[in-house]
Amino acid sequence: MQLKKELGEWFGNARGDILAGLVSSFAVIPEVVGFCIVADISPMMGLYASFWLTVLLAFLGGRPAMAAAGSMALVIVSLVRDYGPEYLMAAAVLCGVIMFFLGVLKVGNLIKLIPNSVQIGFVDALAILIFTSQLGNFEGEGWPMYALVVLGMVIIYLFPRITKAVPSTLVAVIIVTAIAIFTGAPVRTIGDMGSITAALPAFHIPDVPLTMETLRIILPYSVSLALVGLVETLLTSKVIDEMTDTEGDRNRECRGLGLANIVSGFFSGTCGCAMIGQAIVNVNSGGRGRLSNFVSGSFLMVLIFILNDLMVQIPLAALVAVMI
Repeated sequence: MQLKKELGEWFGNARGDILAGLVSSFAVIPEVVGFCIVADISPMMGLYASFWLTVLLAFLGGRPAMAAAGSMALVIVSLVRDYGPEYLMAAAVLCGVIMFFLGVLKVGNLIKLIPNSVQIGFVDALAILIFTSQLGNFEGEGWPMYALVVLGMVIIYLFPRITKAVPSTLVAVIIVTAIAIFTGAPVRTIGDMGSITAALPAFHIPDVPLTMETLRIILPYSVSLALVGLVETLLTSKVIDEMTDTEGDRNRECRGLGLANIVSGFFSGTCGCAMIGQAIVNVNSGGRGRLSNFVSGSFLMVLIFILNDLMVQIPLAALVAVMI
């Protein structure tokens, strides 16, 4: 029975999950790169984290179709500024350990105590933050940026009237990107946001002293990261539960997120958690199963490693339209 359930979570909606995974892999890039710029770290650290978190949670997580990424920039700004990215990777490993043991202690059950009004406030506040965070992308831009964003939004809202076989968000990204490239529109691209190199993540033990002083430095950050990450992840899980009329295993999600952060920290990545914006893009694009998570993370690495030259030409206008 359990095997049948797992297979259903993987292949019960294969076509929709594959298409949704492609869409969410595009959507995660500008947000993650933006977080990395805020934290003053290489964009590759956030992209590597997004790959590990999304792919590993496809196997280890308790909530199918929930996107995750390296996204907790505000918590790590002072750590990176004062001690550097190596301490950040060490903090990510310790954060993962804390998350895992909180999952073992079944803290995921506490989400049931959060009232519906808090959940509504959480979602609405994030919607406002996601919208306002896109406004900065218009600074210094001319009319082509506005025109492409409007075009992308029109496609997203009207294309489903023609067919729902292909996610309208994916169609919008492809069409807007093609127009920007062939017309030479003077708009910013993903490549303008930071250096994105065609390289696979390699195993790397954080270069920090194994002393109590190091633990004293990273422990407060790791605890903060674990708590912030789990709260956002569990609330996002609850939202996706209601959107899909299913229920995930929240304690398994905590444990899986912890293990994924440990791996990310050892492969040159930062720490991360569920991202409600990408999760909703995934679900609204037809994602329902674990295959959507796997495709999203895998295709993100394909974009980075194989299609790097094409990825850096994707205009921000296309992704801004998706996020709005």
